[in-house]
Amino acid sequence: MFDKTSLLKGTIIFILAVFITAGVTFFSLGLLERSTPTSRSGQELVTKKAPSFTGVDLYGNEVSLKDYTENNLVILNFWASWCPPCREETPGMERIWKKYKNSDVVLIGVNVQDSLEDTESYVDEFKITFPIVMDMDGSISIDYGVTGLPVTFLLNSEGRIVDRWVGAISERRLESWILNR
Repeated sequence: MFDKTSLLKGTIIFILAVFITAGVTFFSLGLLERSTPTSRSGQELVTKKAPSFTGVDLYGNEVSLKDYTENNLVILNFWASWCPPCREETPGMERIWKKYKNSDVVLIGVNVQDSLEDTESYVDEFKITFPIVMDMDGSISIDYGVTGLPVTFLLNSEGRIVDRWVGAISERRLESWILNR
Protein backbone atom coordinates (compact mmCIF):
# COMPACT_ATOMS: atom_id res chain seq x y z
CA MET A 1 0.00 0.00 0.00
CA PHE A 2 0.94 3.64 -0.43
CA ASP A 3 1.91 5.62 2.59
CA LYS A 4 1.21 9.32 3.08
CA THR A 5 4.78 10.33 2.17
CA SER A 6 4.63 8.58 -1.20
CA LEU A 7 1.25 10.12 -1.94
CA LEU A 8 2.53 13.62 -1.05
CA LYS A 9 5.65 13.18 -3.23
CA GLY A 10 3.53 12.02 -6.15
CA THR A 11 1.19 14.99 -5.79
CA ILE A 12 4.09 17.47 -5.68
CA ILE A 13 5.70 15.91 -8.77
CA PHE A 14 2.38 16.07 -10.62
CA ILE A 15 1.85 19.75 -9.72
CA LEU A 16 5.41 20.64 -10.78
CA ALA A 17 4.91 18.83 -14.08
CA VAL A 18 1.70 20.81 -14.72
CA PHE A 19 3.46 24.14 -14.02
CA ILE A 20 6.46 23.27 -16.19
CA THR A 21 4.20 22.18 -19.05
CA ALA A 22 2.15 25.38 -18.76
CA GLY A 23 5.31 27.52 -18.72
CA VAL A 24 6.73 25.81 -21.80
CA THR A 25 3.39 26.18 -23.58
CA PHE A 26 3.10 29.92 -22.80
CA PHE A 27 6.70 30.50 -23.84
CA SER A 28 6.38 28.60 -27.12
CA LEU A 29 3.17 30.44 -28.01
CA GLY A 30 4.81 33.80 -27.37
CA LEU A 31 2.38 34.67 -24.61
CA LEU A 32 5.20 35.92 -22.42
CA GLU A 33 6.30 38.54 -24.95
CA ARG A 34 7.20 41.74 -23.17
CA SER A 35 6.94 44.25 -26.01
CA THR A 36 4.71 47.19 -25.27
CA PRO A 37 2.43 49.13 -27.61
CA THR A 38 4.93 52.00 -27.46
CA SER A 39 7.78 49.80 -28.70
CA ARG A 40 5.64 48.82 -31.68
CA SER A 41 4.94 52.44 -32.73
CA GLY A 42 4.75 52.54 -36.51
CA GLN A 43 6.13 49.01 -36.88
CA GLU A 44 3.46 47.90 -39.36
CA LEU A 45 4.40 50.73 -41.76
CA VAL A 46 8.00 49.65 -42.38
CA THR A 47 8.40 48.75 -46.10
CA LYS A 48 5.12 50.51 -46.98
CA LYS A 49 4.52 53.85 -48.68
CA ALA A 50 4.54 56.61 -46.07
CA PRO A 51 1.10 58.09 -45.38
CA SER A 52 0.89 61.48 -47.06
CA PHE A 53 0.00 64.49 -44.97
CA THR A 54 -0.35 68.22 -45.18
CA GLY A 55 0.04 70.33 -42.08
CA VAL A 56 1.12 73.80 -41.08
CA ASP A 57 4.46 75.00 -39.81
CA LEU A 58 5.06 77.45 -36.96
CA TYR A 59 4.31 80.38 -39.26
CA GLY A 60 1.04 79.05 -40.63
CA ASN A 61 2.54 77.94 -43.96
CA GLU A 62 1.24 74.73 -45.48
CA VAL A 63 3.73 71.85 -45.41
CA SER A 64 3.11 68.71 -47.44
CA LEU A 65 5.21 65.56 -47.18
CA LYS A 66 5.00 65.04 -50.95
CA ASP A 67 6.93 68.29 -51.45
CA TYR A 68 9.94 66.69 -49.76
CA THR A 69 9.93 63.00 -50.67
CA GLU A 70 10.77 63.07 -54.37
CA ASN A 71 14.48 62.25 -54.79
CA ASN A 72 15.19 62.95 -51.12
CA LEU A 73 15.92 60.86 -48.09
CA VAL A 74 13.44 62.02 -45.45
CA ILE A 75 13.88 61.67 -41.71
CA LEU A 76 10.50 62.17 -40.05
CA ASN A 77 10.62 62.66 -36.28
CA PHE A 78 7.54 62.72 -34.02
CA TRP A 79 8.15 64.63 -30.79
CA ALA A 80 6.63 66.84 -28.08
CA SER A 81 8.07 69.56 -25.85
CA TRP A 82 7.21 67.71 -22.61
CA CYS A 83 8.97 64.47 -23.68
CA PRO A 84 12.37 63.89 -21.95
CA PRO A 85 13.76 61.50 -24.64
CA CYS A 86 12.73 64.06 -27.28
CA ARG A 87 14.75 66.70 -25.47
CA GLU A 88 17.69 64.29 -25.38
CA GLU A 89 17.70 63.65 -29.14
CA THR A 90 16.98 67.17 -30.44
CA PRO A 91 20.54 68.61 -30.33
CA GLY A 92 21.84 65.69 -32.41
CA MET A 93 19.00 66.07 -34.89
CA GLU A 94 19.84 69.73 -35.36
CA ARG A 95 23.53 68.90 -35.91
CA ILE A 96 22.58 66.25 -38.52
CA TRP A 97 20.25 68.75 -40.23
CA LYS A 98 22.95 71.40 -40.40
CA LYS A 99 25.45 68.89 -41.78
CA TYR A 100 23.20 67.43 -44.50
CA LYS A 101 20.59 70.10 -45.30
CA ASN A 102 22.33 71.12 -48.52
CA SER A 103 22.26 67.56 -49.82
CA ASP A 104 19.33 65.29 -50.62
CA VAL A 105 18.49 64.76 -46.94
CA VAL A 106 15.42 66.35 -45.38
CA LEU A 107 14.61 66.27 -41.68
CA ILE A 108 11.04 67.11 -40.68
CA GLY A 109 9.91 67.36 -37.08
CA VAL A 110 6.26 66.56 -36.40
CA ASN A 111 5.18 68.18 -33.16
CA VAL A 112 2.47 66.12 -31.52
CA GLN A 113 -0.36 68.07 -29.89
CA ASP A 114 1.68 70.82 -28.21
CA SER A 115 0.41 74.37 -28.14
CA LEU A 116 1.98 76.78 -30.59
CA GLU A 117 3.51 78.66 -27.65
CA ASP A 118 5.14 75.51 -26.19
CA THR A 119 6.44 74.49 -29.60
CA GLU A 120 7.92 77.93 -30.31
CA SER A 121 9.58 77.93 -26.89
CA TYR A 122 11.10 74.49 -27.56
CA VAL A 123 12.32 75.54 -31.02
CA ASP A 124 13.92 78.66 -29.51
CA GLU A 125 15.51 76.71 -26.66
CA PHE A 126 17.16 74.18 -28.99
CA LYS A 127 17.70 76.64 -31.87
CA ILE A 128 15.93 74.28 -34.28
CA THR A 129 16.20 75.24 -37.94
CA PHE A 130 14.72 72.12 -39.61
CA PRO A 131 11.06 72.26 -40.70
CA ILE A 132 8.44 71.65 -38.00
CA VAL A 133 4.90 70.51 -38.78
CA MET A 134 2.20 71.00 -36.16
CA ASP A 135 0.05 67.91 -35.53
CA MET A 136 -2.44 69.69 -33.28
CA ASP A 137 -5.23 67.14 -33.64
CA GLY A 138 -2.97 64.07 -33.67
CA SER A 139 -4.17 62.91 -37.09
CA ILE A 140 -0.67 62.59 -38.58
CA SER A 141 0.47 60.58 -35.56
CA ILE A 142 -2.54 58.30 -35.88
CA ASP A 143 -1.82 57.70 -39.58
CA TYR A 144 1.74 56.69 -38.67
CA GLY A 145 0.66 54.45 -35.79
CA VAL A 146 2.55 56.51 -33.23
CA THR A 147 1.67 55.35 -29.71
CA GLY A 148 4.58 56.88 -27.81
CA LEU A 149 7.24 59.52 -28.30
CA PRO A 150 9.69 60.02 -29.81
CA VAL A 151 9.44 57.92 -32.96
CA THR A 152 11.61 58.52 -36.02
CA PHE A 153 10.96 57.16 -39.52
CA LEU A 154 13.35 56.94 -42.46
CA LEU A 155 11.74 57.38 -45.89
CA ASN A 156 13.61 56.59 -49.09
CA SER A 157 13.50 58.72 -52.23
CA GLU A 158 10.35 56.88 -53.35
CA GLY A 159 8.50 57.78 -50.15
CA ARG A 160 8.67 54.29 -48.64
CA ILE A 161 9.36 53.81 -44.95
CA VAL A 162 12.56 51.79 -44.80
CA ASP A 163 13.31 52.01 -41.08
CA ARG A 164 12.00 53.37 -37.81
CA TRP A 165 13.35 54.02 -34.34
CA VAL A 166 11.33 54.20 -31.13
CA GLY A 167 12.82 56.29 -28.33
CA ALA A 168 15.61 58.85 -28.42
CA ILE A 169 17.60 58.29 -31.60
CA SER A 170 21.32 58.92 -31.50
CA GLU A 171 23.18 61.20 -33.84
CA ARG A 172 25.31 58.18 -34.79
CA ARG A 173 22.25 56.16 -35.86
CA LEU A 174 20.89 59.09 -37.91
CA GLU A 175 24.22 59.42 -39.68
CA SER A 176 24.31 55.67 -40.26
CA TRP A 177 20.87 55.86 -41.87
CA ILE A 178 22.10 58.60 -44.18
CA LEU A 179 25.39 56.97 -45.14
CA ASN A 180 24.05 53.42 -45.56
CA ARG A 181 20.97 54.08 -47.62
